[in-house]
Order: sequence, then C-alpha cells, then structure tokens
Amino acid sequence: MTGQGWSARGPRTAVVVGAGVLGLSTAWFLQERGVEVTVVDRAGVGAGASWGNAGWLSPALALPLNEPGVLRFGIRSLFDRAAPLHVPMTPNPALWRFLLRFAVRCRWPEWERVAKANLALSGKSLEAFDQLAGAGVDVGAMQAPVTALFENQKGAAGLIGELERLRDVGQDVSYRGLTGSELADWLPQASGRMGAAVRVDGQRYVDPGAFTAALADSVRARGGVIRSGFEVVDVRPRRYAVSVRSASTGSVSAQVVVLATGAWLDGLSRRFGVAVPVRAGRGYSFTVPVDEPVPGPVYLPGIRVACTPYKGALRVAGTMEFRGPDAAMRPARIEAIVASARPFLSGVDWDRRTDEWVGPRPVTHDGKPVIGATAAPGVYVAGGHGMWGLTQGPVSGRLLAEQITTGDPPGELRDFDPLR
Repeated sequence: MTGQGWSARGPRTAVVVGAGVLGLSTAWFLQERGVEVTVVDRAGVGAGASWGNAGWLSPALALPLNEPGVLRFGIRSLFDRAAPLHVPMTPNPALWRFLLRFAVRCRWPEWERVAKANLALSGKSLEAFDQLAGAGVDVGAMQAPVTALFENQKGAAGLIGELERLRDVGQDVSYRGLTGSELADWLPQASGRMGAAVRVDGQRYVDPGAFTAALADSVRARGGVIRSGFEVVDVRPRRYAVSVRSASTGSVSAQVVVLATGAWLDGLSRRFGVAVPVRAGRGYSFTVPVDEPVPGPVYLPGIRVACTPYKGALRVAGTMEFRGPDAAMRPARIEAIVASARPFLSGVDWDRRTDEWVGPRPVTHDGKPVIGATAAPGVYVAGGHGMWGLTQGPVSGRLLAEQITTGDPPGELRDFDPLR
C-alpha cells in the first residue's frame, strides 16, 4: 500500500503540512489531478524560508553544495565568526554527525552524482513555473541574466569550471565572460575592484513572498482550504485515512498527508522511516536602496552573497548558519554580510537597511532532497532542497502529485527516495 493512498482510483483528499512554496506547489498540482486539498501551517503562508530568499529561478546555478573547495572553506570558517558559513562551536553531536557525513561527500565524483540527480528537477523547473503562469497564477517572473562578480579572471575561472561540469552532466547552461570594461557598461553598480565577471543567461527572478502569496490565492480559488496557526503534533495513519492533530486547534484527516515542513521536517518524518537528516542552514537577507536600477541579479561567489532587484531597491541575501530553525536572528550576521559585500558594489546605501530577515533553508547531508512515499501508507514527504527550494519547488510538487495520484513514482524521483 505504501505510496498508493487508500483507493484503487487514487486518493480524493489530501492534507499538506506546510504552506511554503513546496507545500503549496504540491497542493496546487494535486488539485490539477482532482484531489481536494487542505493546507495547514503553524504560522502562515510563506512564513519559513519562502519569503525572504533571493528569489532566483536559476537552474543553471543550482550547483551542488558539496564542491570540494567548500570543505577547505568550511574548516577556515570555524575560526571566523564573520565568515559566510557559520557553525556554532557547541556540543551538538547530531549537528557534527551531519557535517561529517556532508564533508566526506565533498569530492568531485560525489558532486557529479548530486548534479546528475538534481538535473531531473532543475531541467524542468522553469517549465513548471510556466505551467503555473499559464493557469493564471501571478508568478511575476522577470527574465534576466545573473552576473557573478570577481576581482580577476582567476576567480572567474572557478565558477566557469563548475558551470562546465554542470553542462557536462546535461544541464542547459549559457554564459559568457565579461572583461572589466564590459562589466562597467553592463552593471554600473560593480565597484572598480571588479576586474572580471561571468554572465549566466536564460535565468529569471521573482518576488518570492508575492509569488508564494499568489500560489496560496490560487489554491484557495480552486477550492482548497489553508489553515494557519495549526501546529502539528501528531500524524497517525489509520485504516482508511491519515489523521493530523494540532497542538490546540483539533484535527484534520484525509486519505493522504504530505509533510512539507522545510527545516522542521525531521520532527515529523523520522517516525515514518525517513532516515535522511534535514538540518536548518539559515540564510539572512535585507533590502537596501540603490542610486539607479540594477539590471538583474548579482552573485558574489567569493562571499556567497546573492543580490536581486526588489521593489526598486536591492535585496541582499547570504550566509549559511547551522543553528536551530527557531533560533533568534543574530544582527552580527547581517553586519557580516554588509562588511563583506560593501567592497563589491557601489551606489548602494548599506546603512538604510529594511526587511531584515532570517529563514531556515532545509539542507540534507547528501545534497539531494527527499521527495516521495514514507514507510507508512498514505504519508509522503517533500523537502531538503537547500538553497534551491524556490527554483525546484513547483516541479517537485508536480512530480510528487503524480506519484500520489498514480501510485507510481516518476523516474525523476528515483534519487530522492525518502527511504534511501
């Protein structure tokens, strides 16, 4: 019965736990297949990592995290509180086990395995957004290249090498190198220190909060119910349904349940045989005014910072902080991003920051999300996309909806089996 719901014709009702991009996408595509959906969330629509991220729809930059240089970078970061990667020096055995399992995968053969697996999602990610837009969802996507800035050609060569490796595994990648003079014409905000750039074409960006809200509006307009303030404390498969109980607002039942709770996934999924750990890799963002409009997203690979045009200003997002998903914001992390990014960009008023935000990105130790059926009949999970949850969320929801309603996992989900 695992992965087939409770009806030979497929399930007619579903509860999705989690109102982020991934949960709402799954709900939307389940509706496309005739399933009645209820979405529950402990806070509300887009309250986790879906609101304040950089908003990139960038399959050509969905690079695996386990690039070998990350290991060396990570070791140095342990002794630098301002580094883009921050691991608190605390006696947390589960965190250190997770990081050790990630570290042993920081090799090029492992990188290529992750890249090949993720190609099943990244290769069709923009198509899924187009499907949503074609059905009336106000996606609001803008087409623009992503410009990566470097002080010299040597720095640019590292990113070009990764893009070539990604192309080798089958990802559609179009880029060109820019000299210092070409960069000055294309991106006036690049400071005089920037001597080279790589422009990655064919990418898009959105206002992630507005997109998530539009997706929720569409789910409601198609008959779905979204309940906020529903903190799930128990999920219990029964003979003909799965019951989801909240801490204070009662229960809801359906033939199938999808757990799409982001960085909080472990708390519910482990009891159903999901052994792949999901940790919170927390990212920070804020918005700053600019003297003139920025033509498109800007990437600062050396300091792991992403910048995106946002409401006439610039959203700046960065850092990877391994703390609990509910830990308080640490202003020092915002200051660290400002200090590291300031030399790269001019015409930016770094002192007039608004919308300071922290959100927990769900990261797995092997770089691959978990999408599919658990060991319990009628219970599915979706999560662990790391930094690429927005890019890969809709296509993941579409593929999972196919599995739920047909009983057969699509081949694209083979590498993301939650029971691996």
